[in-house]
Amino acid sequence: MHGYGPTPQQQTTSQPSPATLTTVRVVLVTVTVLSCGLLGWVAMLRLAIVTRRPRDWVLLVVVMVLNAALFAFIVSTPDDPDDMSDASVLLMLLWIVALLAGVITYYLYVEIRHYSSLRSLGSLPPYTAPAHPAPLPYQQHPAQQQQQHQQQHQQPNPYTVQTPPPTPTPAPQRLDQVRAELDELSDYLRKENREGEGR
Repeated sequence: MHGYGPTPQQQTTSQPSPATLTTVRVVLVTVTVLSCGLLGWVAMLRLAIVTRRPRDWVLLVVVMVLNAALFAFIVSTPDDPDDMSDASVLLMLLWIVALLAGVITYYLYVEIRHYSSLRSLGSLPPYTAPAHPAPLPYQQHPAQQQQQHQQQHQQPNPYTVQTPPPTPTPAPQRLDQVRAELDELSDYLRKENREGEGR
């Protein structure tokens, strides 16, 4: 049980480099082929140790039994190849080819797949919970938040007296124009009155 603080990370097993894995695979396949499958159990033993699966341990035992039986069959054959029957030669060749193909194919397929899955899982960083929640960029006091809210949504004060906007005063040019028109009109009316009195 852990208290506050970062959780301890699990120890991750270091994986061998791709070059090392390739070298080991080449050596084990070469040993299996050169021994005509009799040392195929070495590749299966490595695979069982690497994967640690019960199926691979069972297959290791099966390959060891087949290797022992093949060795016993080879020992029981006559020393002179001419004395061997065609059926014995064919059986031995099929046994060796099947053992070679089965061991090499299964070993390479399972080991490559195993390390590929480990590599894909290892590329994800382990999750660690933060020790403390990250603070917000800027935390405000509730009074400051309320004040900002009021400033953004201000209601009009019902007790303030709103003065009506002032009426626009006519421009001085307009007054002069009206006066001039009135003067012309009064002159025109006087002139009409004089002409009426002269008749």
